[in-house]
Amino acid sequence: MVDIVPILAGGGTRLPAHIGVLQALEDLHIDFSHIVGVSGGSIIASFYAAGLSIPEMKHIALTTNYNQFKGFSIVSLIRNGGLSSGDVFEQWVDNHLDGKTFNDLNCNLHIVATDVKTGRPVIFDRKRTPGMKVSLAVRFSMSIPLVFSFKKFGNHLMVDGSILSEDALHRDWAMDGTPVLCFRLRGEHEYDELKTDGMFPIINYVTLLIRTFMTTISREYINDAFWHNTIIINAGLSSAVDFGMSEEKKLELFDVGYQTAMEIVPMKAKL
Repeated sequence: MVDIVPILAGGGTRLPAHIGVLQALEDLHIDFSHIVGVSGGSIIASFYAAGLSIPEMKHIALTTNYNQFKGFSIVSLIRNGGLSSGDVFEQWVDNHLDGKTFNDLNCNLHIVATDVKTGRPVIFDRKRTPGMKVSLAVRFSMSIPLVFSFKKFGNHLMVDGSILSEDALHRDWAMDGTPVLCFRLRGEHEYDELKTDGMFPIINYVTLLIRTFMTTISREYINDAFWHNTIIINAGLSSAVDFGMSEEKKLELFDVGYQTAMEIVPMKAKL
């Protein structure tokens, strides 16, 4: 039996890939009592920590229409820094978690977001925020810039955790030397055109900017010091902000997450 701390990092709307990773870890008999979630990975990490089975998570991912989370309010963008408030998304997560707080979880869940004012990580878990609803922490971590509004938490101004540098994630999460294994989604640059004419071209301009930003973040160089415990999952042309993702594409992402983990995890575990 091998013990690790899996880090499900990034991904945006490509969360089925992380479900595939968890399925592979189960099939490989990889044990863990701590799990870390960042951005889209925080959704799946929270579901797992709350006791949802992998088939349940897969069903949720395949049947949920992500478009319900997308907003196109220019007023919200100007006032709060995002096209959508993120409230519908947060409520959706909370419903699936049955309103659980970090204290209610059986597994040690760590959710990572970014304080945009300092560029430093803000971590939510049983030790730091025991009575906090997990859905709120996921909302903070999943705050894709320009998509969801910035949200205050104490003196922090929260934004997506995926913009953090690697050393913010590669730490001793279990506090006992258990090695981490970070699963990062990497996307290719997309070339399908978005029309920038019409009455409100700013919407498509912002969409282009978000898509390019998230793809660039996912392709960030990996420091040699962290390569031995990082696994890259190639999401191809699947976008981190594809709110209209088809069921076929979701299944493809599940498969690539599963196959990549099945192939690479045994080799990394030896290291």
